[in-house]
Amino acid sequence: MSSQGDAVIKNADMDSTMRSDAVSIANEAFEKFSIEKDVAAHIKREFDKRYSPNWHCIVGKNFGSYVTHEANHFIYFYLGNTAILLYKAG
Repeated sequence: MSSQGDAVIKNADMDSTMRSDAVSIANEAFEKFSIEKDVAAHIKREFDKRYSPNWHCIVGKNFGSYVTHEANHFIYFYLGNTAILLYKAG
């Protein structure tokens, strides 16, 4: 997949540095991988490295979710027509 461009943040409970990292890592993942599962794995692994485990990431064009997350560790955004849900739990 090519770079998805600017993010549209739908909901976020995290600081601005973490938000910026989420968007830039997601763009990087879309440049490297064409399968959504691989994009999600890349984002999750990078956040585990930078912000300690346990991060969870869902990437796709059509999904519902209802999750519990640690305070200040949640973002839901779109790059193009693909949604990214990233949160820390556990």
